Amino acid sequence: MTALLRTKQLTCRFGGLIAVSNVDLSVEAGDVHGLIGPNGAGKTTFLNLVSGHIRQTSGTIHFNGQNLGSKSPHLRAAAGIRRTFQNLRLFREMTAIENVMVGLHANTRSDVFPSLLRTGAQRQEEKEIADRAREALDFVGLLPSANAIAGGLPYGHQRLLEIARALVAKPKLMLADEPAAGLNGAEARELVGLIQRIQASGVTVMLVEHHMEVVMRACNHITVLNYGRKLADGSPADIRDHSGVIEAYLGTKTVYARHCRRNPAEAQYAPH
Repeated sequence: MTALLRTKQLTCRFGGLIAVSNVDLSVEAGDVHGLIGPNGAGKTTFLNLVSGHIRQTSGTIHFNGQNLGSKSPHLRAAAGIRRTFQNLRLFREMTAIENVMVGLHANTRSDVFPSLLRTGAQRQEEKEIADRAREALDFVGLLPSANAIAGGLPYGHQRLLEIARALVAKPKLMLADEPAAGLNGAEARELVGLIQRIQASGVTVMLVEHHMEVVMRACNHITVLNYGRKLADGSPADIRDHSGVIEAYLGTKTVYARHCRRNPAEAQYAPH
């Protein structure tokens, strides 16, 4: 297997707070790699480090064999890293297709003057961008809503729209930050199918998620963070049976057993 993403001793400090501490992690090409942990474990910070939205204090990030160093977010996007956000970041007054077209901004060739002059090359590129946006919307099941205003879409569809915007540029790696947040059970199961189709299309996925059914069904490999440190790393079965993971999430086995009795639908997917 070839590591598409590899971090070594990755650390991020905010003043006296260590949000991510000396994390060694490898994401293999073609995998769906889950990153889980209790609230405040450093999961979103880790994605922000990889995408370049914040800078690491120390350690290295290698993507596709290259050290990302101090590359800006737009250069990392152009290199093949795209992401979704825990809190939706759609342009709510724009249409669905316009939101997805924005996802290709790092890949366009025309600069300001061809755009102002509406040259033939610029018009052709705009048509190609619109066609690719429709393909991405079709992939996630939103093509009938292409001309709908994004802010008026149902919440679950807005989640899908963010995924379409991340996929339109055909990235090598998609960082998905809690895509199941706010979804009902049926929508979460449909999300698992979508993630599997994304994987089958050749896109590697790093998934931060609290919805354990989604994690256990979709992921090939899981890393667990706790207080910014790597607590466990392995297959879904390994993680489900890891005593340290159970303690980090639920405190003790007694508390865990009580949780399972109260939430029988979740019990088969939660650590045990």
